[in-house]
This record gives sequence, structure tokens and C-alpha cells, in this order.
Amino acid sequence: MTRLLLLVACLLTLLVPHRALAEPGDIDAAARGVVRVVIIGTDGTNFYPVAHGTGFAVSPTRIVTNAHVVAEALEDETLRIGVVPNHGEGGALARVVTVSEGKDLALLELAPGLRLAPLTLAGAALPSGAEVNAVGYPMNVDQAQGLSVNDIIQPQPPVKSRGFLSDARSSRDVATLLHTAPIARGNSGGPLLDACGRVLGVNSFGAESSGGDAEFFFAIATTELAAFLRASGVEPQINARPCRSLAELDAEDAARRSADQERARAALAERATSAREARERARLEAEMAVLQERENAMAIALVLLLASAGLGFAAWQVSRDPARRRLAIALGAGAGIALVGAAASWLTRPGLAEIDRRALAATRSPATAPAQATTRPEGGTLTCTLDEGRSRITGPSEASIAFTWDGKGCVNGRTQYGLAEGEWSRLFAPDSEDVVAINTYDPGARAFRVERYLLSAPAMQAVRAARARYQAPTCNAGQPPATLGERQSEVRALLPTRPNERLYYSCRAE
Repeated sequence: MTRLLLLVACLLTLLVPHRALAEPGDIDAAARGVVRVVIIGTDGTNFYPVAHGTGFAVSPTRIVTNAHVVAEALEDETLRIGVVPNHGEGGALARVVTVSEGKDLALLELAPGLRLAPLTLAGAALPSGAEVNAVGYPMNVDQAQGLSVNDIIQPQPPVKSRGFLSDARSSRDVATLLHTAPIARGNSGGPLLDACGRVLGVNSFGAESSGGDAEFFFAIATTELAAFLRASGVEPQINARPCRSLAELDAEDAARRSADQERARAALAERATSAREARERARLEAEMAVLQERENAMAIALVLLLASAGLGFAAWQVSRDPARRRLAIALGAGAGIALVGAAASWLTRPGLAEIDRRALAATRSPATAPAQATTRPEGGTLTCTLDEGRSRITGPSEASIAFTWDGKGCVNGRTQYGLAEGEWSRLFAPDSEDVVAINTYDPGARAFRVERYLLSAPAMQAVRAARARYQAPTCNAGQPPATLGERQSEVRALLPTRPNERLYYSCRAE
């Protein structure tokens, strides 16, 4: 049965189509770092947009876009480059750091004041036919919405379109990806994303089409982008791990739990069978021993009874001769002693009820009692290693984590975890980035889990407001862990049903 469950889990993994791996929040999370790049002109008094494209963050203050998006600004010193995020109050100016016209890539640096969530680059190629998503600001959508030129300098959510990867090929001596995710003028410089929201390429241009021709589009491959960034002094975030869905991981965990339960039931049944056999064997042994002792006791009683009768008869015979009176008395005393011994042997023989008592005592003895599970201590210093097979990793991650656990929810002697529904956890909502992290530790399984929610700025503001309503206690502050767990549950209610990342660590005691 256990092997069958594991086989079913493996088949489910193989049968899940690639497009099912995408999590709904992944593209939204990546879109947080997508911006509109606007070329701004001036008449000496007022500023006005001249053209625009798309860009995305590769660090909190660095933006990638196409070289042709900023070409006018490079040729005309009166033009400025503005960056408009998809949320917030407004944008910021940017300057060109590096341009590669041959690769059609440009790196911009933001003026102080605006920080963005950097996107992660995909470090592994996808097969032809894989689902891809384009994110950007197509002009035809602006026109359809009736947006004026001044409207485009206001924060607007980017447009997302879905398609499929056709092939990887070289265009104009540049490694590009051919795909079918619709883009238009204005999308230039925006990211082409995989199902986990990682950058596969930088959308650059489309194939000319007329009549009924199919439309295909080209993105500068991340191999070109990564080399360009490193040459510009920027080390990009790269993730080459397979894109896996949480639904897939949950299914595998459910199969793993079912297999564990099946093994536990099988072990319990085996122990029950062993215990029954031990009881039967102990009863048989006890029955044989008791019956043998009863037979021995009765045989001894019979022998003593016969001896008593013989001695008594001899004493009666001898008593007729007065000269032998003392011998008669001795023989009579021996007959009495033998009679008492016979009675004692008969009365002290084990009864049939002794069989059950001895069988029960034998099955409770240390030799036949089942081994008791050793309880692992909860506290101590732990080293936890990332289990990639049980994790969904879309960004940077630590291969190992070390911390101390005191068994009462205290980590490293200072960070108190809350307790809710039997789970120890701590929620973090930092001001420095739009990420909510929930760390969970299971002392019984020695498992540490980190779940990250990559939220939009408005959602993050709501979470921070809820988090500000309580003060997390330090270790040994006297507040019950359940109180912190309850307050954290109020914040967790604001989060999406699924995180964007799940990092699973297996821990061992030092």
C-alpha cells in the first residue's frame, strides 16, 4: 500500500502540465518591480512626456530597459528620463548608467527616494511550448482607455499577457527568445516571465505581420542580460531551480503523510500480531509449566500418602511388642509427617487460574514488552538544511540556518514565537521591503519552514497597519505564546491563501 501511494504521487507529478505550475500571485509579485520609463521633454517652463517604454528593477535602485527606449534622451540633452512605478504617489528621475545598442539593453539608476522590488532572473532554459507572461505598458491599451499624455506619468498597473515560448534563436547577433505573449509599442524593455515570475528575457520587438500572419515577439535572453549586468557592476538575482507549484508540493506532502500513516498502521498491526503471538506463546508455556507442576505435586502427594500408610501400618505392627514401643512411636511420627506432607503438596499445587496469571506476567516482562519510542529533546542548538525537494524557491535562499530553541518558543534567546493551533510561528513585516515572512518551527518533526508573501504596496500597508496594533514580546516577557499567536492570526487573515515561496528546512541537533 505504501509503495502504491508513492507511485500515485510520482504519476501525479509527471502528469501535471507545465502551465499548472504557475501560482496566481507570482506574476503580480514580479509586476511590483515593473515600471513605466518615460522620456520627458520641456519647453523651458513645463515638462511633458515625449515617449515611453517599460523597465524592471534588477536592484532596489537599478532599472533595465531597452536601449531604443532611452535613445532619444541620449541624443538630446534637454530630455530627461522618468520612472513611474505602478503604485504610490509618483515617480523619480533616472540617469543612464550603461547602454549596449548592439544588445538593445540599457541600465538606469534611480534618483534617491524611490526603491523597487528587484526581479529574479531564471537561470535555466525552458522547453518549447512552456507558458510565458509579458508585463509592460502597451500604448494601444493607454489609447483604448483614453489616457492622455499626462495620464501616463501617473502610477498605473502594468498590463499582463500570456503566451507560449516558441524557441530560442539569435536575432541581429543577439540571443533572443521567440514567443507568443502579445506585446505592443510601450512594452519595450519589459520582462518576459516564466510561470514562477522569473525573468526569461527583455521584450524588445515583434515580427512584422500582415493579413492573417501569426504574431510572434522577441525578447533579449537572460544570458545576454546577465552578462550585461555583470559588466555594469550589478550582480543579478538568479534562480536556476525548477519552477514548482505549491499545489504540487501539497499533493506530494499529502502522499507522504498518507504513506507515513500507512507505515504506522502496518507497524501497529505488526506489533499487534507480535503481541498476540507472544501472548499465545506465553499462555502455552505457562499452561505446560502449570500442568507439569500440578502433576508433580499430585505425584508427590500420592507418594507421601502411600509412605504415610506404610509407616502407619508398620507402627501398628510394631506397637504389639512392648519392647519396641519407641520404634512404634518413631514410625507413627514418620507416618504423620508424610501425611502432612502429602496434604501440603496436594493443597499447594498450582490451580488452573495460575495459567492466565503467569501468561500475563510473561507478556509484561521487559523481554517481550514493545520498545518505547525515545522522546527527542525540544531544546538546543539546531542546524537546519534546505530541502529543495519540499520547497518552492523563486528568489534568493539560504542553504542552511542555525538557531537555538528552548522548547517554549524562544529563538536565539530573544525572538519569541507565537503558538496557534499547535503551531509555533513568528510573522515579520519589515519596513524595508514589501515582503511578509512567516517562520514556523515544528519541534516534533524538527522542521523549520519559511513562507514569503510578495505583496503590492497597498496590501503591504494594510499588513503593516495591522502589525502595528500589537507589540511582539521578547523571550521570557511573561506573555503567553498563545496571545502572540492570536494577534498574528489577525494579520495572517490579510494575506493571500498561498505564499509565493515556501522554504522547507530539515533540522538536526548539534
